[in-house]
Amino acid sequence: MAIDSYSRECKFTSLKPYCHLAKEDGFVEYCGWWNGEGFDVTINNKTYSFTNGEFECILTLHNYKNE
Repeated sequence: MAIDSYSRECKFTSLKPYCHLAKEDGFVEYCGWWNGEGFDVTINNKTYSFTNGEFECILTLHNYKNE
């Protein structure tokens, strides 16, 4: 059995400057996947995983304007 080891690119910040509803100890951590196809986001100890396509879809829905 082969076991690979790698480092992940992760970024971390306090949530408070971005969300007035956040608690003082609220945080967000972003970690890219080793294969570059997506990422994990942890918000206050809840982790969500997204492929790049899923995130693109979320952004499209967020930016959609009814005319």
